[in-house]
Amino acid sequence: MKLLTSLAIASLALVAGVQAQTKLVIKGSDTLGAKMVPQLAEAYKAAGNNVSFEIAAEGSSTCFTSLLGGTADFGMSSRGIKSSEKDNFASSGKEALEHVAGVDMIAVIVNEANGVKNLTKEQVEGIFTGNITDWSEVGGKAGTINAYTRNTSSGTYKTFQKLAMDKNDYGENTQKMAGNEQISQEVAKDTNGIGYVGLAYVGGDGIASASIDGVQPTPENASEYALSRNLYYYTLGEPTGEAAKFLKWAMTAPEAATIINKVGFIAPTAK
Repeated sequence: MKLLTSLAIASLALVAGVQAQTKLVIKGSDTLGAKMVPQLAEAYKAAGNNVSFEIAAEGSSTCFTSLLGGTADFGMSSRGIKSSEKDNFASSGKEALEHVAGVDMIAVIVNEANGVKNLTKEQVEGIFTGNITDWSEVGGKAGTINAYTRNTSSGTYKTFQKLAMDKNDYGENTQKMAGNEQISQEVAKDTNGIGYVGLAYVGGDGIASASIDGVQPTPENASEYALSRNLYYYTLGEPTGEAAKFLKWAMTAPEAATIINKVGFIAPTAK
């Protein structure tokens, strides 16, 4: 009887432990959600935290719609919240709070066989607005420039438009891609291709990063590079419970900083 009682207690404890597992739902930026946050989540679990993660990296705009709709515990964004989005929260009696997840540099990439490896900021603007259409106009071999961009739900799409294009419209012939990996793959296949990706994606096969006004997108150049930006987590008010615990760890723990830097971004503590 005592043995049965002990087994029953152990079984109940096991069931309770499983049931006690917390699930964190995180939605938003592909830049954060494709590599960095999943690796942070795995390390957090490996450290003994009884939590599971559901990560949906479908673009920064979904960070705010998901938070407002109550379908995410916190969001990821590669851009700051817009005033219109703030108004949406305010009209619902809510507030989105901003937390710096890291620092990124939007790298302009070209096919590794392309002889153009240095561009001015004005040339970058001209290429992506469609005012410059041939590589011979920027010192390369003659050939039509094929510009690849993120899609309109991407925070990187909007941030690049602000930082590199003086908020001008993209050219009508730019080709929109779902994520960093897709842009990298297309440029690697296209000798006349050019695109932009987050710093963590510059090491792909078949591509090379172009310097902007002579400055390469490397962590040590973050303060000089023209296309540097913060990456963010957003929460609905002050985070609580496991979300608060994870976010504090992700933004301050040395082991988290190591992961962020290894992925290719710059940890908040390293700014």
